[in-house]
Amino acid sequence: MFRTALAIVMAIALSGCAATMKKEDWSKPELARSPIQNTLDTVPHLDGPKITIAVYKFDDKTGQRKPNEKFSQLSSAITQGSEVWVINALKEVGGGTWFIVVERAGLDNLVKERQLIKSTRDVYEGEQAPKLKPLVFAGLLIEGGVVGYESNIESGGAGARYFGIGANTQYRVDQVTVAMRVVSVQTGEVLLTSATEKRIASYKSGADVFRFLDLGTKALEIEAGSAVNEPVNYAVRTAIEAAVVDLIHQGEQKKIWKFKGKKDEQPEVKINDNKGANDE
Repeated sequence: MFRTALAIVMAIALSGCAATMKKEDWSKPELARSPIQNTLDTVPHLDGPKITIAVYKFDDKTGQRKPNEKFSQLSSAITQGSEVWVINALKEVGGGTWFIVVERAGLDNLVKERQLIKSTRDVYEGEQAPKLKPLVFAGLLIEGGVVGYESNIESGGAGARYFGIGANTQYRVDQVTVAMRVVSVQTGEVLLTSATEKRIASYKSGADVFRFLDLGTKALEIEAGSAVNEPVNYAVRTAIEAAVVDLIHQGEQKKIWKFKGKKDEQPEVKINDNKGANDE
């Protein structure tokens, strides 16, 4: 009888610890700050005018589907809009002092809108219609993509049971790989390359009670548990931002550009060649 009562008490305690999600815990939307915001902010400023750079696409080149041990899923394992995080990293790195990012991922929409403006002005204003300013061209291109997604590269766990009362923990690790390169528009030369990896951790813990009561005629079974899965999008964004930071430091080491306040030789390669095209 004592053991039965003890089992019930422990089951209630375990379920109370695991089932902690309540409606009151639902949070309001928040700004998605970078996981490595401090690293982005502490990149030294560029010594010179901002560099104009373009990002067309940053594709998922893995072809991986969302992993599932029981059935095949059609959803992609990796976000299909990684260029959003590339653009965001370029705009925020070094406190926004490095790059002028020009729109290229939505270039078709931009060109159509400019054509609409031009045709409307020609119809209603005629020859007196003000001309549209020319599009800013880029001196550099960012190319690359998510090139690897390996699921379940590491897994393990532990568990124990005593008198029908047990507990267990499990974990698994996936990995995402990002490759990025900087290309000179004037020459087509690949100036810099970088590859970064980020592991994706998943953790699960649980406990259960299974006991027979009343001389084996009735059974008591209680289970409780929780799981934490690191978002894949979080890992992709972190890897992309780390690659951007690495490219900047590589460029400084190769004297493609120079950090502000650092006494060194002048950069050997000129890449910001807009010459006033950015002026309003």
